[in-house]
Amino acid sequence: MTLPTPLASSRAGLAATRTALPNGAVVIAKETRAIPAVTINLAVRAGSVCDPSAAPGAVHLLSRVIDRGTTTRSAGDIAEDLDSRGITLTVGVTRHALSLICTCLSEDFDAVFALLGDIVMSPSVPDDELAIRKAEVTTAIRQDEDNPAVIAVESLMGLLYPDGHPYGRRTKGSADVVEALTRDRLVRLHVERFAPSELTAVVVGDVPTGRATGVAARVFSDWRVPPPAPVMLPRVKGSTRRQRLVIPMMSKAQADVAYGFTTIARADPAYYACWLMNNALGQYSMGGRLGDSIRERQGMAYYAFSSLDANVVEGPLTIRAGVGPANVDRAIASIDEEIRRLTQEGISAKELKESQQYLIGAMPRALETNAGIAGFLQVAEFFGLGLDYDLRLPDFLRSVTLDDVHAAARRILDPDRATIVIAGPYSDR
Repeated sequence: MTLPTPLASSRAGLAATRTALPNGAVVIAKETRAIPAVTINLAVRAGSVCDPSAAPGAVHLLSRVIDRGTTTRSAGDIAEDLDSRGITLTVGVTRHALSLICTCLSEDFDAVFALLGDIVMSPSVPDDELAIRKAEVTTAIRQDEDNPAVIAVESLMGLLYPDGHPYGRRTKGSADVVEALTRDRLVRLHVERFAPSELTAVVVGDVPTGRATGVAARVFSDWRVPPPAPVMLPRVKGSTRRQRLVIPMMSKAQADVAYGFTTIARADPAYYACWLMNNALGQYSMGGRLGDSIRERQGMAYYAFSSLDANVVEGPLTIRAGVGPANVDRAIASIDEEIRRLTQEGISAKELKESQQYLIGAMPRALETNAGIAGFLQVAEFFGLGLDYDLRLPDFLRSVTLDDVHAAARRILDPDRATIVIAGPYSDR
């Protein structure tokens, strides 16, 4: 078999290789020799945004049963093959990808990669295994429905992304929809959405890059499926008014507040300024300004932080706080105050420098393990950031100025346009 010529980074750093196979699958390989082990990270661009509009949660259910049998292996065969090698397979779903991740000994790489390839290409979705997984998923959904933190976040996403937008749908779906999903529907979903054009296989560890690429090419060479129809994601406009939703859960001890905005897409040039702004607001040290004000100085929150999820289209910036019911209004007022101060004054030179140092310094720590490197390379491939992104990222962050961060804050933050959800033992009455 003749392999395409890999595209390699011309600079130091991770220096991974990227090979596009003839069927469209992408293989990224990085050799490391610290330990005799290999991490395999297979990601298919078939995340929850690919759920049928009438069946939210279908991809999540498929992820729970995809490793429970293939056309050539039973669930028992797969479990025995993994257990005998001491391997734990993790299957996960995000908005845009379904991933299979595991770490194996170098000597087991060929066999384990072939097994994962079989799972990705040919799941059989046995009825008995599906029944077990449906019961597990519906139980998890009912537990979520009794969890104020989950209810607050999912309700916030529904308000930020209304009218059936995929980002606003619950990843697990609802119990009645999950219970109604059939084997035929999941198999059809796999046929419709899984294709080599949607696959990125990342291999990091004690295996030569040529061998890793060769094994991947051999496993996937006969997979010939046309690319699926693209998922159309509507662009999202931020709210023009303040919204507030209270979900009383009076039996609970704590109220959970989810407060947020739609912000920017990952490809937006302002991404790095927004990232640094969010770090100062609610991530750095003990939770940035939010943690310092609401939890440390005022002592009225069990937790307080913010997170930014810039994505394929405009993602959310979410502020979370867990508070006693008597402190809900004070906590929200404090969030409003911190956001107003940030939009009016920006952040300080000290906050900018410390945030830059923190984010730049965190990258080497994130790349200390094979699994960390593999995850980093998957993200870089998904967003088209390049094989040398690990080298360029520090300069992107260092180039951000105070004015850039201030402009980012004014652009996406405004208490008068905030969307707020409160779930727990609290009522507006």
